[in-house]
Amino acid sequence: MALIDIKLPKSIARALNLPVSSPRSQQLRVLRKLLRIARFTEFGQKYKFDEILLSRHAGKMFQMEVPTYDYSKIFKEWWYKTLDGKPDVCWPGIIKLFALSSGTSEAASKYIPITKDLIRSNNITSIRHLFTLATYTNVRKRASVSKGWLLLGGSTQLQKAATYFAGDLSGIQAKNLPFWFQGFYKPGKKISKEKDWSKKLDEIVEMAPQWDIAIVVGVPAWVQLCIEKIIERYDLKDIHEMWPNLAIYVHGGVALEPYKRGFKKLLGKSITYIETYLASEGFLAYQNRQDSKGLKLVLNNNIFFEFIPFDDENFDSEGNMVKHPETLMIHEVEEGKDYAILISTNAGTWRYLIGDTVRFVDIDKSEIIITGRTKHFLSLVGEHLSVDNMNKAIELVSEELNISIPEFTVAGVPYGSFFAHQWYIATDDKVNSEDLKIRIDNKLKELNDDYEVERKHALKEIFVDVLSERTFMNFMKAKGKLGGQHKFPRVLKGKMLEDWQKFLKGVTVK
Repeated sequence: MALIDIKLPKSIARALNLPVSSPRSQQLRVLRKLLRIARFTEFGQKYKFDEILLSRHAGKMFQMEVPTYDYSKIFKEWWYKTLDGKPDVCWPGIIKLFALSSGTSEAASKYIPITKDLIRSNNITSIRHLFTLATYTNVRKRASVSKGWLLLGGSTQLQKAATYFAGDLSGIQAKNLPFWFQGFYKPGKKISKEKDWSKKLDEIVEMAPQWDIAIVVGVPAWVQLCIEKIIERYDLKDIHEMWPNLAIYVHGGVALEPYKRGFKKLLGKSITYIETYLASEGFLAYQNRQDSKGLKLVLNNNIFFEFIPFDDENFDSEGNMVKHPETLMIHEVEEGKDYAILISTNAGTWRYLIGDTVRFVDIDKSEIIITGRTKHFLSLVGEHLSVDNMNKAIELVSEELNISIPEFTVAGVPYGSFFAHQWYIATDDKVNSEDLKIRIDNKLKELNDDYEVERKHALKEIFVDVLSERTFMNFMKAKGKLGGQHKFPRVLKGKMLEDWQKFLKGVTVK
């Protein structure tokens, strides 16, 4: 059976066949389109979008005229108006949908504007990604995308306010899937409305024998939990006994490496893992070929990217962006350096700090890897330990010990007059915590020169507590973050760290 056997509406098909030009040209074309559409909004009038459009150097003038924003700043100055139903604030029209996003560490929910234009752009990028599957050798031999797709995400039953609806982006996207995709989509409209994540999982498990699933999409921890429940419920050796055509797992949000060993135990056949970068603010990148080093940025579909070198000159010790950071366009970046991302989109998101850090691994192909978050790193004494370092160390140690570590988190703590790192490791396999500590420490010294230096000086010790995977899940449940869009933070700071420490002592947290 053919891999790609879906007939698309002509308007969508045309959108998929955009001419290919240089990354710089694609991005400037996107910027001019966004400025042209938004020039009569309050934001566009204040920041002289008309004048920028007339400039021969629109990119540079845009950077000079428009300030950079994080969520707090843009919400306080602009987005709060859209919650009251005011039209034409940062994008033409009234914003009727908001994605609720608290990331992995913030206490209060963020309201990210979602427009019909953004939803359409996300759908087009999804289809482009779908068509790249035809190039995957193992997939082409085994699977057809016209079989079932299991999308594990948030509820499509959105919260209703006076002038808008709000919910998880995954729920909003599922509610607005193209009509031609509805026949492939599982768990279907009824189950997708369920807000109680535990009940939703139970309903999926009950329906699982009736589906022929070829592709699963979702955050690793929750996909793994769902498959485990199906295997247990029907006394299977592996998930392929029920879904023999399962060939693809599309994941994003967190690094997959810590979960791969656990996934292998659930499978009867090899599957293809494909990474995407879909944030609440837009579909930014995806893996578009089988052996790619990273994810290809979506440069020609209504997202204008800028990149801030992730260093002490542009960010303070807490990961907050300085007032006037150095900003680069796509043609000015370098391989091997970490950057924070600014995006401007067709949802009225302008020069917005999305909070992720990336590293270019192939400039010519505009491919990146996600290295962490601007506020999810440890540098108590200059060790500059990134989430990428942590993920790699855990992956290497897991392979050495032949154990599965699906979750972990790290905190910086005082240690006498100096400091230490406190690791919390989730594994249900038998392991010696002291041996685990030594191995993690040694791997990080190999991966990070700054870490190695500081372990001889102010970073005096590391501690490792081994916990069950269920402990991590229960904490997320206690925090009201149970479900397909929530991830456990790799670095704990502030209130989240305080709540975690209380939780481990048996104190109730909210």
